[in-house]
Amino acid sequence: MDLKQFEERKLDHIRHSLDRANQALGLSGLSSVHLQHEALPDLDFEEVTIQSLCLGSPQKTPFYIAGMTAGHEQAFQLNRTLALACQERGWAMGVGSQRRDLEAKGGLSFDAWKELRDEVPDLILIANLGISQVIRAKTSEIRRVVEGLRAHALVIHLNALQEAVQPEGTPQFRGGFTAIQRVIDDLGLPVLLKETGCGFSEVTLRRISRLKLGAVDISGLGGTHWGRIEGARASSGSIYAEAATTFADWGESTVQSVQAAAKVLPKTTEIWASGGVRSGLDAAKLLALGAHRVGFAKPALEAALEGSERLHLWMAAREYELKTALFCTGSLNCEELRQKEVWVRS
Repeated sequence: MDLKQFEERKLDHIRHSLDRANQALGLSGLSSVHLQHEALPDLDFEEVTIQSLCLGSPQKTPFYIAGMTAGHEQAFQLNRTLALACQERGWAMGVGSQRRDLEAKGGLSFDAWKELRDEVPDLILIANLGISQVIRAKTSEIRRVVEGLRAHALVIHLNALQEAVQPEGTPQFRGGFTAIQRVIDDLGLPVLLKETGCGFSEVTLRRISRLKLGAVDISGLGGTHWGRIEGARASSGSIYAEAATTFADWGESTVQSVQAAAKVLPKTTEIWASGGVRSGLDAAKLLALGAHRVGFAKPALEAALEGSERLHLWMAAREYELKTALFCTGSLNCEELRQKEVWVRS
């Protein structure tokens, strides 16, 4: 791996992810979901709670920050800002791809994660590796990455489109199902599967329902689109840029993916929903559709780049919006909202 090129690519990803042109806006399906208003909720606002379980552990909220950045010099401070806020507010947090940690075999990157972990010992922190790397890696190497972060779980991210249209991509996915099963059997920690903005079809969800996964993060179409980002990075007129344009709207929407997951995944597998989520009301819609946790990426990144105070205000607003949605649907908590039939197609 060319380390300089790798770090430049990760910085490119951050820059392009903030560009509105690389957001699949309007395609999440969230605008078509309407939560019915309860004009006479039989409860007090103060009674409403957004507490929720995360992989069996009680948490203050059902929110998480999806993995976004790692593998470059600026990542540590950004992850630190996010992690400190997440621990204080009771959000879970995923880190960006740890491919560099996997291939570096120790060193400064591991020291940085240890330093961060010492500051946030109670945070539910999720390690992150791509399926292409998991297929080739030994379980002992994967365990070293997870233990270096003192992670509660490992997420394996699936990014077929991104790898296919990335000039430096590694679209070698053969043996992926077997590799995931091996890691589940051998790692000794919960294993999650996560898409990266293209969602999950019902067909794929039925296949992976045979795996004893801790959760599936459906990461549907409607937010940051990594095919568009790689197209923005590619040389103008190249086959990568052409293909990225062709596949600019490729994927299964966030709403469709959550509905399919609720239909086919076993009760023991949590449904984590991300992809175009912009508010606590969006989160409430996804919880009503069957999600257990709801994740944010780009909006959290934008807030974190403005500093800790701005990030806390942004997080507090999302929490208050969700609590308001619960109250106005007559729901005491997230689980009650999930069990009610309060949503309709608008």
